[in-house]
Amino acid sequence: MLTRDDRSSAGHLLWLVRTGRATTRAELQEHTGLARSTVGHRLDALRAAGFLRSGGVGGSTGGRPPVKLEFNDRHGVVLTADLGATHARLGVFDLAGTSLAESLTPLRIADGPAPVLDWVEGELTALVERAGLRRGDVRGIGVSVPGPVEFETGTVREPPIMPGWDGFPVSRHLGRRWGVPVLVDNDANAMAFGEHMSRSPDCPSLVLVKVSTGIGAGLVLGGQLYRGIDGGAGDLGHIRVDASSQARCMCGAQGCLAALASGGALAERLTASGVPAASSRDFVEQVAAGSPAAAALAREAGQLVGEVLSTVVCLVNPQVLVLAGDLAETQFVTGVRELLYQRALPRATRNLKVVTSDLGDRAGVLGLRAMVVESVYSPEAVDRVLDGAATAP
Repeated sequence: MLTRDDRSSAGHLLWLVRTGRATTRAELQEHTGLARSTVGHRLDALRAAGFLRSGGVGGSTGGRPPVKLEFNDRHGVVLTADLGATHARLGVFDLAGTSLAESLTPLRIADGPAPVLDWVEGELTALVERAGLRRGDVRGIGVSVPGPVEFETGTVREPPIMPGWDGFPVSRHLGRRWGVPVLVDNDANAMAFGEHMSRSPDCPSLVLVKVSTGIGAGLVLGGQLYRGIDGGAGDLGHIRVDASSQARCMCGAQGCLAALASGGALAERLTASGVPAASSRDFVEQVAAGSPAAAALAREAGQLVGEVLSTVVCLVNPQVLVLAGDLAETQFVTGVRELLYQRALPRATRNLKVVTSDLGDRAGVLGLRAMVVESVYSPEAVDRVLDGAATAP
């Protein structure tokens, strides 16, 4: 929460402009109660640092038209790397969210942190060059991975489908090479934040469930990502749903939701029935091709996930439930809706919207971009930059 001093800082003035709460000097004075001269001094510091620019003039109320203030979305760029189990989407974005360069490439997260992150660095460097930029233009990097992350340190913790990554400090590793802040989060969290900022930034609560090789969820509560005490919130895939099942999950337990209803599990079950499918995406292709067996498995998986989500909906009471990942365009969605509305209390679903992803497989990189901008251009971060500039020899 902002203190009285925080609300009067230059960083907070920039936040008011960046979020559209104030666009003129007079509006800043009204929001903060600061004197005109104080606001002017702080705006000068923000302009000198490149954070702020003039954006034309506003409507006049009788005197000189006020000069509009704008966040300088050309102050730098943000790099993003959304790493999945088998694919990676990387991008370069300006601060307003415009894509300057992107790539979608096969990747094996199981190859381990060193080779994967070396590849990520090389791919990001190539994208920066393709966009006609330099490394010095980069203000921050966002990375998401398909496993639990200790967000404060950017360290992966006990990831079931990421062998060799446990305890690896992704943020420190990339930060040393690029010299900028590196934010690392779970992939479902990044997707949830992307959907939240794109679809409904004023939505009080949103839950996103990603079902592809594994199963995970991201929760946005009160406009903020909820990660739990150490990054474990949303780990739906390892809830035990069938005590009698012999299906073994990658976490080592039996009867987990991911062992029965993830895209990877469904591909194995489809293959065992005589229809080859090597991955979650292969399974979805079989559904699209009209395989009755694949369609039936997708709907059954949706019912299993829907039963678990009925508990989540009763507990969290979200406004929006987003279904994302490889299975979100199959009969899986029908299965989720069937069991969710059957098992959850009517009061918990009365105002609930169950939707599929607006952003598709770009939700992760767009969420990462927004997370990095919110962090790098937070009032506290901006004030630290200005304080450093003021004390520099």
